[in-house]
Amino acid sequence: MAKNVIIIGAAGRDFHNFNTYYRGNKDYNVVAFTAAQIPDIDGRKYPAQLAGDLYPQGIPIYAEAELGRLIVDLKVDDCVFSYSDVPYNRVMNVGALVNAAGANFILLGAKDTQIKSTKPVIAVGAVRTGCGKSQTSRRVIELLMEAGLKVVAIRHPMPYGDLVAQKVQRFATVADLAKHKCTIEEMEEYEPHVVRGNVIYAGVDYEAIVRAAEKDPDGCDVILWDGGNNDFPFYKPDLMITVVDPHRPGHELSYYPGEATLRLADVVVINKMDSASPEGIQIVRESIMKVNPKAMVVDAASPLTIDKPELVKGKRCLVVEDGPTLTHGEMKIGAGTVAALKCGAGELVDPRAFAVGKLAETFRIYPNIGTLLPAMGYGDQQIKDLEKTIANTPCDVVVIATPIDLKRIVKIDKPSVKVEYDLQEIGRPSLAEPICDFIKKFNLGTGKCSCCK
Repeated sequence: MAKNVIIIGAAGRDFHNFNTYYRGNKDYNVVAFTAAQIPDIDGRKYPAQLAGDLYPQGIPIYAEAELGRLIVDLKVDDCVFSYSDVPYNRVMNVGALVNAAGANFILLGAKDTQIKSTKPVIAVGAVRTGCGKSQTSRRVIELLMEAGLKVVAIRHPMPYGDLVAQKVQRFATVADLAKHKCTIEEMEEYEPHVVRGNVIYAGVDYEAIVRAAEKDPDGCDVILWDGGNNDFPFYKPDLMITVVDPHRPGHELSYYPGEATLRLADVVVINKMDSASPEGIQIVRESIMKVNPKAMVVDAASPLTIDKPELVKGKRCLVVEDGPTLTHGEMKIGAGTVAALKCGAGELVDPRAFAVGKLAETFRIYPNIGTLLPAMGYGDQQIKDLEKTIANTPCDVVVIATPIDLKRIVKIDKPSVKVEYDLQEIGRPSLAEPICDFIKKFNLGTGKCSCCK
C-alpha cells in the first residue's frame, strides 16, 4: 500500500520536493501540505494541473498548527519537513510532534531533489535570510557578463498567487512584474535583475523552469541559481557560493538548512565586514574552518549610499527594510538603519504604535523587530496597510532600504531617501578568481574573464 504523506512547508521547497520526489510516485500518497511563515497560504490547494495524474482533485493546504490532528485523521505515515531558515530546536520540536503522533519525520536531501541542467550552473545561497545573496548574485552576473556571457538567473520560489499561472514565469522588464502580479517580496528579488538588463525566471515547477531558461530567446550560456532564505539549491551546481553574516555569528551552525548550504560551498563569502564586530567575524571564520575548511573564503563589504543624505541628518527617521530579513530572518538592524545612523539621524521612529491591519499583526507575530518597519506586501491588503502605517507614523523622512523602488508601489507623501548597497570584495581572493576558473573549466565564450584580460 502507498504511504500517506504530509509535506510540511511554506510555499516553496515543499512544492519542489513534491514535484521532484512524490509526483507520479505510486509508492506514496500525499494527503496534504501544511503552511507556515507566509500569510494566507493555508486554506488553498496545490492544483491538479500541477499535481499530476495521481491527484485529480489537487492537494489541500492546511495551517501547520493543525499538523498533529492531520496526522491522526489522515492516517499519515511520513511527514517531510520542507521549508527553510528555521532554528534547529524548532525543526526538532516539529519532529517530536510528528513522532509523538505516530509518523516518521523526514528531511529530503540534494540527491533526490536537485535537477541537472544542460547548462553550467552557479548557485548562490546563504546561511540565513538577509546575508546578502542578492548583491552577491548581481556581482557574479557582472563578472560573467564582462566575459561576454549570457546569464539567465532563476530565483527560489515565491508562489503566493495563482499557482497554475505561476508554473513558469519569465521577467525581462519592470512591466513583467505587473504582468505576473508580483508581491513586494517578489519584486524585491526580481526587479534588481531586470533593471540591470538580466532575465530572471521563477515559479512553481522548477524542472519546467530550467528547461525554459536553457532555451531563453535572449540566449543562455550560464544558469545562475539565486537562492531564497538559507535553502540549498534546487539545481545541481557546478560552483556553489554561500554567503555568511557576521552580524549573526553562530547562526551558520544552528539554522536549518543553512549549515548544509555552508557545507556544500566551494566559495564562502563573509559579507558586511564593514559594519560587523571583529568578534562576530572571527566566530564565522572558525565555523567555516570547522565544517568546510577546503572552501575558498572571500572577505566582502556591503557599502551603503543614500541619495539625499542631507534630508537625514538630525531628523526623525522611519526606516523601512526588506520584510523577510526582519521577520523570519530575525535581523534587528538592516541597511537602512546603518545608513541612517551613519548620516547622523536624530531619531529612529518606532512605528509599532502606528501600525494597522496586517502590519500590526506582523509585529505581534514577530515582537523582536523593534524600531523598524518591514516592507510586507504578500497581498493587496498588506500593501494598503503598509501605506497607511507609513502615513500614520510621525517622522520627518522615510528611509527606504528595500531593493525596489517602493514609491512605485506605495504612496508616500513624506520626504524620502533611498538606500542602495552592492557587494564589494576586500583584498584577495575575490569572486573573480573562482568565476575565472569556472569559465575556463567549461570553455565558455572566449574562455577568459575580466581578470585574465
